[in-house]
Amino acid sequence: MQYANEKKLGFAIVGLGKFATEQMMPAFRDCKHARITALVSGSPAKAERLAREYGVAADSIYTYQNFDSIKDNPAVDVVYIVLPPALHAEYTVRAARAGKHVLSEKPMAPSVKECEQMIEACRKAGKKLMVAYRAQYEPFNLDAIARIRKGELGRVMQLTADHGRIVDPTGDKADAWRVVRKMAGGGSLMDIGIYSLNAARYLTGEEPVEVTATDMTDKSDPRFQEVEDRIHFTLRFPGGVLATCTSAYSIAEVKRFRVFGDKAWLDLDPATDYYQHTMTIGTKQGKQQIALREGNQFAAELDHMAECVLQNKTPKTPGEEGLRDIRLIQAIYEAARTGKTVKV
Repeated sequence: MQYANEKKLGFAIVGLGKFATEQMMPAFRDCKHARITALVSGSPAKAERLAREYGVAADSIYTYQNFDSIKDNPAVDVVYIVLPPALHAEYTVRAARAGKHVLSEKPMAPSVKECEQMIEACRKAGKKLMVAYRAQYEPFNLDAIARIRKGELGRVMQLTADHGRIVDPTGDKADAWRVVRKMAGGGSLMDIGIYSLNAARYLTGEEPVEVTATDMTDKSDPRFQEVEDRIHFTLRFPGGVLATCTSAYSIAEVKRFRVFGDKAWLDLDPATDYYQHTMTIGTKQGKQQIALREGNQFAAELDHMAECVLQNKTPKTPGEEGLRDIRLIQAIYEAARTGKTVKV
């Protein structure tokens, strides 16, 4: 849908790492309401190369030191922060002070306090704040939610969600910061376990009332001197659903969930891939694979942010959504540390 007298909103990309350059930035080509108008990087050569590729003006390339001068650039409407989590709060506050709307990657920030600072900074500036939960804009995940809400599975009784991969901080530069606590805020739970956590919330449509957790990290592994590797956690929801979830940095890649109802089960595996998803529904009559068209979840997410600015709407995944997950992650860490059930 096009809006009267609409121009595509300009996005400044803060952080030109692997995810930004290989996954997210190419998606702007499929956007109806968003385009890249500025770049922020500590690497001038990389920024200049990407500026030429995406048609960004030379005077719209910024460093982290002169980032605040972005306030004087009318071509920038939204700042998209694609930095390690420890830097999200700083650049959200700086962007809000510069008069720009903010889209921040998840996890929102390492601490509840920082999340609250981000929300307050954008509120005070009168600017939108959205957290980039791409799965909530992805067609298969949206279809799964719709089927559950319509009652196709019957009464939902339980669900499982697993996310894992092998982190390689020495072989992959993009993984180096992920095992440094002061940059990542945590390990696999913060980085990929949040997909399991967030999925449990949007699939049930409820907020958990208590959590339990077990940390299975092998501290003799040099990768996990500062952050956790394997963590298993359960979420109990007020409607009676029990979600059993895992995250890991030392297992072959997995990104799946299965929802069990009293009439049928629904499996999405992979569930949070960039490009490919497979949905299966099982009933007493057998299994059925659901045919859906893959969509560009990144473009959908970016366009949603732009539409919220254009129409003055609250984003589907606002700062409060990110804050809820960080509160729960902290509760999961507490449960793992103490061995006790934590009420939330």
